[in-house]
Amino acid sequence: MGKNAIVISASSDIALAVSTDWCSNGWNVYGTYRNSSPSLEKVKSYQNLHLVHCDLLDNLSIEKACDFLLKACPRWDVLLFAPSRQEPVGSFHKVDFNEWEEGVQLNLLQPLRVLHRLLPSRNPNPEIPEPCVLFFSGGGTNNAVVHYSSYTLSKIALIKMTELLDAELPEVRFVTIGPGWVKTKSHLPTLRLGPQWAGDNYQKTIEKLNGNECTPMQKIIDCCNWAIFTSSKGVKGRNFSVVFDSWGKIALEKELEQDPNMYKLRRGKNSWQPEKSCSSNLNGSVK
Repeated sequence: MGKNAIVISASSDIALAVSTDWCSNGWNVYGTYRNSSPSLEKVKSYQNLHLVHCDLLDNLSIEKACDFLLKACPRWDVLLFAPSRQEPVGSFHKVDFNEWEEGVQLNLLQPLRVLHRLLPSRNPNPEIPEPCVLFFSGGGTNNAVVHYSSYTLSKIALIKMTELLDAELPEVRFVTIGPGWVKTKSHLPTLRLGPQWAGDNYQKTIEKLNGNECTPMQKIIDCCNWAIFTSSKGVKGRNFSVVFDSWGKIALEKELEQDPNMYKLRRGKNSWQPEKSCSSNLNGSVK
């Protein structure tokens, strides 16, 4: 039985690489795009790639695209969401709020609108453990990334939504994947606006893109395929880092199956208690 994948924002750099890999392995891929590009035109030669235009900031465009996808692909096995906009870059109180809100719409709310429409058409395929929904997360899970609040908030919210959806629909595999630093066009606003708006992240971006630390596309593809095909139920509802986590290792899968809190948003040191030798009076002083 062949596998059917729907890729939202298939024209983005990472999603295009994943779509190309899946097409070359015989998958039927149905994708959306907002703008064409030379890279996108190149992969249109695949007979098993079917594309439809979709502007995620236009609800009517979303409805038309979903109508096409549901007709072309009545039952999907994998649903991948890859929209990514880092703009607006700058301190929250300085950026245009309408642009800030638009970033949240594009990165978080509108993809969930699409998911809400397409989720009922999932396909129970015996070749994969469960129908799988993949999101891409971003930086900021463990620290405060300044000057990118719209993007960071949206990507972290997707991590929590992954856990919520997993609790509500255990028959579907929801996974969020953090690709790390990748050489994509999403960094262009940072490079264009410079340190005045991007702060220290401007120089960091230049160093990452010019160095050898960026995540190879193949590694991201491999992580996606692992999340889809591993028989371990422990991956469900989690957020995985392509760079830092030991995905693909049986030892990790066993640990995930035992610990329901791993790789989820949790407070750090939330079991902390004062030393037994110290007690506080009503005024807050220590005896």
